[in-house]
Amino acid sequence: METKSALAALSALAHDSRLAVFRLLVQAGPAGLAANRIAESLAIAPSSLSFHLKELSHANMVSATQNGRSIIYAAQFATMNQLLAYLTENCCGGNACAPVQSVRCGDAA
Repeated sequence: METKSALAALSALAHDSRLAVFRLLVQAGPAGLAANRIAESLAIAPSSLSFHLKELSHANMVSATQNGRSIIYAAQFATMNQLLAYLTENCCGGNACAPVQSVRCGDAA
């Protein structure tokens, strides 16, 4: 991934509503969701959602497919994976990194 593309993706995700939309679409998987379902799930006004989806689309973070009278939006997993690879390509100075241990609910931190 080029630096310019990474900056566009990070910029698109750097807003609470757009990040919420993207995370919802990641959860929905490749099938995606109709715009009205996204708006209902996140309580975002359709006009605002339209703006946010346009920004995510311009950064190639989501795709839009016409399905009858609905537009189905889906996360662009390839772009997401390229961004993650770009962010971690020089991780730990080229040395193997120790896995991050997650804390489960109820476990001591």
